[in-house]
Amino acid sequence: MQNRLTPALAFEKIKYFCAYQERSHHEVKDKLYKYGIYSDDIDQIIATLIEENYLNEERFATSYVRGKFKMKHWGKIKITQGLKVKRISSYNIKIGLLEIEEDEYLDVAYKLTEGKWLQLKDEQYINRQAKVIRYMLQKGFELHLITDCIKRIRE
Repeated sequence: MQNRLTPALAFEKIKYFCAYQERSHHEVKDKLYKYGIYSDDIDQIIATLIEENYLNEERFATSYVRGKFKMKHWGKIKITQGLKVKRISSYNIKIGLLEIEEDEYLDVAYKLTEGKWLQLKDEQYINRQAKVIRYMLQKGFELHLITDCIKRIRE
């Protein structure tokens, strides 16, 4: 554990932490605890960060959704779970998920399903289907969407 910082010094360090990339309130609190800052000081620092626009939970949620969908091709279920782990409010999760365009989401789901389906071409049909479904569920896509994609591939 690091030496205890003064609230003023912790505020300066945490500003850089927030400026570097979008952060959730929870991440900032954890970092402040590591700096040896507690309760009232944490609340004051977080309030100031919000006031000065270093910290914005809605902006964090939209950035997180964009990144996880575009870069890692996660589905909405996995993204939602990730945001809940970061203790983002349901309202901000809904706002964040609006970043995903439905056509693009369906297209990514289809391409991932098709890619996995073709990769498993030597498998028996039932094993192939089970493995594709398991893979897509791990990526966070909805079961009904996965089964629709498999039907389209088989047609």
